[in-house]
Amino acid sequence: MNSYLEASARQRIAALFDAGSFEEFVPPSQRVVSPHLGQLGAPVSFDDGVIVGRATLHGMPVFAAAQEGGFMGGAVGEVHGAKLVGMLKRAIGEQAQAVILLLESGGVRLHEANAGLIAVSEVMRAVLDVRAAGIPVVVLIGGSNGCFGGMGIVARCANAVVMSEEGRLGMSGPEVIETANGVEEFDSRDRALVWRTTGGKHRYLLGDCQKIVADDIVAFRNAALEMAQACRKQPVELTLQALEAEQRMLAHRLQAYGEQPDALQIWHSMGIPDAAAVPMLDTDEFNRLAAQHRQGAA
Repeated sequence: MNSYLEASARQRIAALFDAGSFEEFVPPSQRVVSPHLGQLGAPVSFDDGVIVGRATLHGMPVFAAAQEGGFMGGAVGEVHGAKLVGMLKRAIGEQAQAVILLLESGGVRLHEANAGLIAVSEVMRAVLDVRAAGIPVVVLIGGSNGCFGGMGIVARCANAVVMSEEGRLGMSGPEVIETANGVEEFDSRDRALVWRTTGGKHRYLLGDCQKIVADDIVAFRNAALEMAQACRKQPVELTLQALEAEQRMLAHRLQAYGEQPDALQIWHSMGIPDAAAVPMLDTDEFNRLAAQHRQGAA
């Protein structure tokens, strides 16, 4: 198994797409770095923590981006965001078959907060523009930093989200919640609590994620192709009706589970008989359980 979690952004890109097919835009050799970090005495990266370009995936022409969690936790700044937006706009211009986003980010850099916030909003708009052009956007989440803050919102703007159990998705990270509301609200040191609240299994059961895969780059590769092809066959249009349906789903979720402080209680309320066993299931066992649960719910 080639671990997605342990790989760097460049290793993920090299293994996920067809060998030798990735063409990078604004590579490190161009030395395009953040104009803000150096002024604050902070380290810079010559790719500003994100890789963007085009490639083929099982022969399908796609555009792609991968955030590097090893640089500032994949946090977004001005250049980082501009590279993502530029890639997304170019995908529309060249009519890519799909866009694949390998997201790993703690949110916006505090060093360049205003520029980062603006950048994330521009990325959201660009993702929606790509979808409106009939190009599916598939997000992959399996890095150790998870996908939080503005990039967590970006992920939910996509057509489909693929996660590993080890991946995490949310708005505010555990440390942020604890700092703002105290350890009684969310103990960030309770790793089991963190993962069953923001981890892949919980996000899948709630419907925030469309596919769970093992921590393996080949599994992510196959899932990315499957989701991209499925979204091309059955695109979800960005309509008022679709937005209202999503809002109803969220309102139902809040009504059904809003008073339950732990994912274990939510899973039990969903009708999963042995909720406590869910965290211990491997990916195949979990997918079988989830399939049985969905059949029963139907």
